[in-house]
Amino acid sequence: QVQLVESGGGLVQAGDSLRLSCAASGRTFSSYTMGWFRQAPGKEREFVAAIGWSEGPTYYADSVKGRFFISRDNAKNTVYLQMNSLKPEDSAVYSCAAALSMNVILRFGGNYWGQGTQVTVSS
Repeated sequence: QVQLVESGGGLVQAGDSLRLSCAASGRTFSSYTMGWFRQAPGKEREFVAAIGWSEGPTYYADSVKGRFFISRDNAKNTVYLQMNSLKPEDSAVYSCAAALSMNVILRFGGNYWGQGTQVTVSS
C-alpha cells in the first residue's frame, strides 16, 4: 500500500503564492508517477499537474500552465506543487495521487490518493 498526506493549503488573496507538499510512505516512492488533482464544490475533479520518474517529464492543465510548477524529491519521498499568481477560480481541495503509469495519471487519475488539502483564494 501507498499512503499519501498533503499539506500546505490555506487561505490567501488573489495574486499570492502557495506551495503544497505530498509526503508518501509504503511502497518505494521513486517507482511512482505522481500527480495533483483538484475538486471544487459542485464540480468534477480535474487534472492539474503530473511528474514522472527522476524529476520528469512534467505535464500541466492549460488552466495552470505557466503559473503552477510540479517537482519531486525522491530522497524525501515528497512531491510539491508550487502555485503562483493564484486566482479565485483556483479555490478547491487539492489531492495528490500515485500510479505506476503516466498514462493512468493523465487519462484516469491515480491508483492511490491522499485526503486532500483546502486552498481558498479570495478576490
